[in-house]
Amino acid sequence: MTVDGWLQDTRTSYDTVADSYADMLRGHLEDSPYDQALLNLFADLVRRSGDGPVADVGCGTGRITGFLAGLGLDVFGIDLSPGMLAAARRDHPGLRFSVGSMTDLDLPDDAVGGLLAWWSLIHVPDDAARVALGEFRRVLRAGAPLMVGFFVGDQVRFKSEGYGGHPMNLHVFHRPPERVAGWLVEAGFTVEARMDLPGSDGVLPGAVLVAR
Repeated sequence: MTVDGWLQDTRTSYDTVADSYADMLRGHLEDSPYDQALLNLFADLVRRSGDGPVADVGCGTGRITGFLAGLGLDVFGIDLSPGMLAAARRDHPGLRFSVGSMTDLDLPDDAVGGLLAWWSLIHVPDDAARVALGEFRRVLRAGAPLMVGFFVGDQVRFKSEGYGGHPMNLHVFHRPPERVAGWLVEAGFTVEARMDLPGSDGVLPGAVLVAR
């Protein structure tokens, strides 16, 4: 994995699995009450902080973007993979999606009233993840909420295939919540809440941090 190679590997891998990913996860939120509760919490925090446009960074096929739009948020999606965004535009034709990297967001300073990174930091190496959190801080308005979800642990797995058996070539980072919280503080955030998701029946343990 080279310094910048992870970007191309992530893009190519998700371009390859985009349609299978969309098919496999379509309707997944309907059976995920905790995910729904956390996303409802995020939407409420956005409204309480003054509303405004919301960025779903690493939006993939737009399933979370669509859910947030259904809650009344003015939300748009950003993802590295054109293939994933093609599926997002097909499944959510009324929403806005654009290709971009979380390490270099094409957004002005103080542009958004909320930012969601829902398991989208999991393929980002540590140094680049810290850059991404700095970008999140730059584009968020003062007092606006950030919600970050990720796999918990202290390991890096290599993923060679997935979502229907298609080839993939990327790393999956499992991180202790304390480490990610420390990076958020370094980036200028105040961490307000942490929710642990133990995982079961093939679902890996995760955590969600809320910060401003």
